[in-house]
Amino acid sequence: MKHEQWILCPVCGCKTRLKIREDTVLENFPLYCPKCKHETLIAVRQLNITVIKEPDAQTQSR
Repeated sequence: MKHEQWILCPVCGCKTRLKIREDTVLENFPLYCPKCKHETLIAVRQLNITVIKEPDAQTQSR
C-alpha cells in the first residue's frame, strides 16, 4: 500500500479536498482552499509540496 496524505493549505494550514500519494507528481497545480478561499500554485514530487511564487505584474512606464 502506498503512503498518502492530505494536502494542507500553505496560507491557513487547513486540509484541502485533495490527497496525494508517494507517486503523485503535480506541476503548476492551482490549489484551492475551501476555508480561506485562497488559490495557490503548487508543485508536488514524492510527497514534497512546493509553493510556486509568481512574479508580480509590473506596470509599464513610458
